[in-house]
Amino acid sequence: MKKALMAVLACALSAQSAMAAEIGRIKRAVGTASVERGKAKLTPIPGLQLLSGDRLVTGKDGQLSLSFIDDTRFSVGPNSVISVDQFDYNRTTQTGNFVTKVNRGSLAVVSGQIARSKQDAMKVRTPTSLLGVRGTRFIVEVPK
Repeated sequence: MKKALMAVLACALSAQSAMAAEIGRIKRAVGTASVERGKAKLTPIPGLQLLSGDRLVTGKDGQLSLSFIDDTRFSVGPNSVISVDQFDYNRTTQTGNFVTKVNRGSLAVVSGQIARSKQDAMKVRTPTSLLGVRGTRFIVEVPK
């Protein structure tokens, strides 16, 4: 009985750590900024691991630079609220899906492997539009 309980517990812990897999890291943080993860507000210091579902928030003097495991790079401008809604990446096949939402502010992107893997693998949503990305550099600006 104890072995069965331990096996179930091990599977649950394994599934939990797989769900909370690192998708990228903060490279630079300037001014007022935070990473919101659930109800927690984290200070975005260089090296902080990012997880799918994280929300990036900057104040009027804030900026963030991020690098994702598929080599996508983000630069988040002042007064921004940006969420990483979905990030699934298979390092072996270099394929996946990446969905980001820019609620307000600005986001400069240099896309990585996911965007090059297939059509519509990377998407950027705004309150009024949806962009499908296919291996490029671009900037999205959403006013307040």
